[in-house]
Amino acid sequence: MKRWIAIVLVVLVVGGIIVYNKVLHPAPGAEGKPPGGGAKGGPGGARGGGMTSINGFVVVSKRLQEDIVSSGSLLAAEQVDIYPEISARITQLNIREGQPVAKGALLVKLFDADLRAQLQKLQAQADNARRTEERNKQLLDRGGISQQEYDIVTTNLRSSLADIELVKANLQRTEIRAPFSGVIGLRNVSSGAVVSPNTLIARLQQVTSLKLDFSIPEKYGPFVHNGSKILFLVDGANNPSQGIVYAIEPGVEEQTRNLRIRARVSNTSLQYRPGTFARVTLTVQNEQSLVVPTQAVIPQTRSNQVVVIKNGKAKFTDVKIGLRTEGTVQVLEGLSRGDTVATTGLLFLKPDSPVKIGGMITLPQSEAKVATN
Repeated sequence: MKRWIAIVLVVLVVGGIIVYNKVLHPAPGAEGKPPGGGAKGGPGGARGGGMTSINGFVVVSKRLQEDIVSSGSLLAAEQVDIYPEISARITQLNIREGQPVAKGALLVKLFDADLRAQLQKLQAQADNARRTEERNKQLLDRGGISQQEYDIVTTNLRSSLADIELVKANLQRTEIRAPFSGVIGLRNVSSGAVVSPNTLIARLQQVTSLKLDFSIPEKYGPFVHNGSKILFLVDGANNPSQGIVYAIEPGVEEQTRNLRIRARVSNTSLQYRPGTFARVTLTVQNEQSLVVPTQAVIPQTRSNQVVVIKNGKAKFTDVKIGLRTEGTVQVLEGLSRGDTVATTGLLFLKPDSPVKIGGMITLPQSEAKVATN
């Protein structure tokens, strides 16, 4: 009996709870739509069909400037390592270390007594061959000798003259002269030393004008040409100096995909030395261009898009972009000056969806430089 009474009490308690939840206190919105007008957002939500509020930007024309910062090296305008052409003993050494020399100045004289003696011998033989040729010429004119005999004599004369020229060329190899005006470096030999073609005597450099080599990414190649100005800064200098681009490598380096560029730097005051590291800044563009904020561009698989606001509706437009800075993107095609583009809420916009512009943004005051190595 007690068992049945307990079961009845449990049933009454459970029934009371159900009646309380379902009848007396129903859940909000249980008999209709949820508050807010939809299951996935209220008015103005992603799928609520309301008007989306965004920030906009009016396309303007701005003088866009992008600087490339690269590492470079200063090189001598002309440089040559001085080696002898023959093996011989140094008889005269006219090298003053660290001093300027003029083009054609005699730097080193090697032993040449044997060559000069050989030259005198050949000159005597050539004189004799010349007199013989003159006598045989007279005999040939009178019919005293044949043409063949005369040809042998003239051949001997030409052979003697050729031997003389050979010895003179060998004598020139005993003299080492400066190929251009410059500054001679530290010498590695002394007078009286026996040198060979593998002996480095000194280095000659032209330092009143220097070359500056640096590289930039290949995509900036179209913006650089002969005559472009660069700025560079070396360690220990307070102010940058200027150089002028005068040569561009026709091909791109396969490993780095960089384009090698060479500029000319004036160094009349000898303030720079060849081999110095330089930090180069090259302005690749500085002209009026249409620009939009970076956040306004929507990257696509094969293109880029922006959302143009026209008559209160969103229009997705393909654009061709150019240079990028920290806060702006250059627009080459697809927009006109004065167009209004969306900069926020891009993920919630659909083609021809109604749009409300809540505010307008402006461009950043400064542009960042592009750093390359």
